[in-house]
Amino acid sequence: MLRLLARRLMSNVPESTVYGGPKPQSPGRRVTLTHLRQKHRRGEPITVVTAYDYPSAAHVDSSGVDVLLVGDSAAMVIHGHDTTLPISLDDMLAHCRAVARGASRPLLVGDLPFGSYESSASEAVNSAVRMLKEGGMDAIKLEGGAPSRISAAKAIVEAGIAVMGHVGLTPQAISVLGGFRPQGKTVASAVKVVETALALQEAGCFSIVLECVPAPVAAAATAALQIPTIGIGAGPFCSGQVLVYHDLLGMFQHPHHAKVTPKFCKQYAHVGDVISKALSQYKEEVENRSFPSAVYTPYKISEADVDGFSNELQKMGLNEAASAAAAAAAGKNEETAG
Repeated sequence: MLRLLARRLMSNVPESTVYGGPKPQSPGRRVTLTHLRQKHRRGEPITVVTAYDYPSAAHVDSSGVDVLLVGDSAAMVIHGHDTTLPISLDDMLAHCRAVARGASRPLLVGDLPFGSYESSASEAVNSAVRMLKEGGMDAIKLEGGAPSRISAAKAIVEAGIAVMGHVGLTPQAISVLGGFRPQGKTVASAVKVVETALALQEAGCFSIVLECVPAPVAAAATAALQIPTIGIGAGPFCSGQVLVYHDLLGMFQHPHHAKVTPKFCKQYAHVGDVISKALSQYKEEVENRSFPSAVYTPYKISEADVDGFSNELQKMGLNEAASAAAAAAAGKNEETAG
């Protein structure tokens, strides 16, 4: 009896599933909403990383992180814009497809970009459908708690697509917010954060991102909700946390990225320093001709074929080219010698 109960608690699919019985959640199995709900019930923190391409997705996949979010912040981090507004749905789909090819384990959530869901519930559903059918996502995320956004979230859920909400600082609304400003710092603003989160839960969202709000506000929202909260700049009392891949790895040194790297981000490495050093070393070795050395020149041609090749070049009147081929076969660098 105890074994059966444990098996049920670890189920990766509903017990009443049509196509098979309960299956244990193993490290190699795709994370599902069922798995996230189980973690939330057990009080286990949910891990989320935002990434935008195949290599980063492969890294996140191997790390065991629960959720991989393909964020519209790609507009800033990847495309160099100052806001998230310019990125299109087609751009996002390209990022989603690359991520889907690189990650087989985490739940994949795609951001609906600005301009892809605001006009009507029908537009929102159509965009969300494309995220799943063309982008390979498991769920979508949308920002804000205006009545139209709540309606959009509800329509998407009713269409059979899982939705993650997003309240607090919502970067797509910077025109209204007056910039990238933290929210929930006054009584009215704090209450609005909680009310909006509750409305999104009522609309059917499976989780809510809380961005840039004071920790007491995030704690209150988390306690008020029955679904998990994912914090980003919202303190330690959320059900889970999310950071951007490039930010947490400390990848960027360029001034543009310095100004878009948030102050709440802990850098777990300084990969950008390593990258800069490697690129400088590469440039130096090319310039002093130490790269590529023999170790990195693996493709060989026999001495007889070199002679035949040189003869053919001479017949073509390319004597200098024939000499260069012979010298290279002998391990000499004509440019250096010159």
